[in-house]
Amino acid sequence: MPTERPPFALKLMPSFQDFAFLMPMAFLFGRMDGVKTLFSDCDTGWHIRTGEWIAANHAIPARDIFSFSKAGDPWFAWEWLSDVLMAWLNAHGGLRTVALFAILLLSAIFVLLFRLVRRKANPVVAIAITMLAAAAASIHWLARPHLFTMLFLVLFCGTLERVREGRTRIGGIPYLAILPVVTVLWTNLHGGFFVGVVMIGAYGMGEVLKIAFGAEAEERRARWAAARNYFWSASACMAASLVNPYTYHLHVHMAQYLRDPFNSQHIMEFLSPSFHHPTAIFFEGMLVLAGATACWNLSKGRFAEPLYLLVWAHAALLAARNIPIFMIAAAPPVAAALQEWIEWAPAWNVAPWLRQAMARFTRVGAETAETEAAGRWHLVSALGYVLVAAMIWAPNPPKKFRAEFDPGRYPAAALASLRGDAAVRIFTDDEWGDYLIWRLYPHQKVFVDGRSDFYGDDFEEKYIDVLGVKYGWEKTLSRFGVNAILMSPTAPLTGALKESSRWRVVYDDGIALVFRPAETAGEITVSAATTGGGGGRDREVTKTEARDQAITVIKTRT
Repeated sequence: MPTERPPFALKLMPSFQDFAFLMPMAFLFGRMDGVKTLFSDCDTGWHIRTGEWIAANHAIPARDIFSFSKAGDPWFAWEWLSDVLMAWLNAHGGLRTVALFAILLLSAIFVLLFRLVRRKANPVVAIAITMLAAAAASIHWLARPHLFTMLFLVLFCGTLERVREGRTRIGGIPYLAILPVVTVLWTNLHGGFFVGVVMIGAYGMGEVLKIAFGAEAEERRARWAAARNYFWSASACMAASLVNPYTYHLHVHMAQYLRDPFNSQHIMEFLSPSFHHPTAIFFEGMLVLAGATACWNLSKGRFAEPLYLLVWAHAALLAARNIPIFMIAAAPPVAAALQEWIEWAPAWNVAPWLRQAMARFTRVGAETAETEAAGRWHLVSALGYVLVAAMIWAPNPPKKFRAEFDPGRYPAAALASLRGDAAVRIFTDDEWGDYLIWRLYPHQKVFVDGRSDFYGDDFEEKYIDVLGVKYGWEKTLSRFGVNAILMSPTAPLTGALKESSRWRVVYDDGIALVFRPAETAGEITVSAATTGGGGGRDREVTKTEARDQAITVIKTRT
């Protein structure tokens, strides 16, 4: 019987897929700080400058190009391909184009996630779980290369589900043979390629555990064959990841970096998540649902889901930066379990009102699925994205639509007092170091920036000691020839410098202070708050207070 074509008006109406596409924009501009959120980490700046260097030199950097403290030391530009892309985007519209691409990437991620979850549950459950995943994952929405890992994770999850369902080929090519090819691209865009290998391995181990826990002889042969295919694909993906400018040296470097206990003690994104954060409630909700889902799947003899739920839940509890990975990986099995519970509810020994509620919900889900099956033109998605683009490109955009590094957070004005002095060696914190790369490179280089894997523990410890005004901090500055210090008014080092006879304030606008050695400070023109803009003075930290404060958290590099 031929399917009735949907009416014209229905094609124009938004679908749940449109809601999934617009969801990141709604979160960004509704409950977050908009484009400012995407640029709340200035790592984007040095990624763009790296891409420009690669384009100009037609080579991948193997040694440092940004610092004076470790100039020429070996450096792994993990995300070189992302850097080239970001540099190209910046060259064709500046940070506005970079922001629009990041927004489009986020929308694509959650549309694909919704489509994957929709295969497991009715549309109402699917959009609810997608929204839950997006809300918690928003903790790490930055215009940086790690967005590609989120995208590839969704693609790998969808591919692995198709394989498990028996759809093993596309156009005659095995799905599991495509994943290693994709891994080459993933490896050169971002260092999170091992996430895909873990997911494939979990599916393989799921088949092995099914064999171990009582599969029949005939089924055992099929399970072994499936497990073997998964493990071959995982091995091929690892081999494919060697196709990068640094070959296996990248893997050695990453392993050393990720095993380093310094990260979990000092780098913000490697710290365990704060359950006081506004998004923590969504993460907690998914943790509870994932735990129940793991138990449910174990009771049904399904082992792959409990394995990777355990792995990524543990990873997310260890480091906040892993929360988006956990949320994306958990969404499909959690949605599938919810759908099964809803369908089984009428047979459970529960209160009649609950059985009736579940029955009504099932009917609503079925009716919604019929409506969602109708073809749409997704004009709402296109119009929403165009509207956001128009706001970002407006001559005087609203605050949330300004594609810039927040001048209220970064020392934009202070740099005018340092620009043009080729002999200046500036000490500042690693986040402002990123900003200096963005604004001053290649004319001036930095003491430190967000590439913590490059600088290493010994150097980072000395850097933290300077920030915390620990014993020997002045010797460290002298050793590296620092002759300018750029600090926020509330930094412990700022109070110590104000009390020091060796340093003088030459600029203070309440956001940043510039210190120069006392013997040369008199020759330097005072640009701002020392003659009237000294908002920082109200927040001065004394040297004694500075010594009492512990500076233990720094930024990360990717």
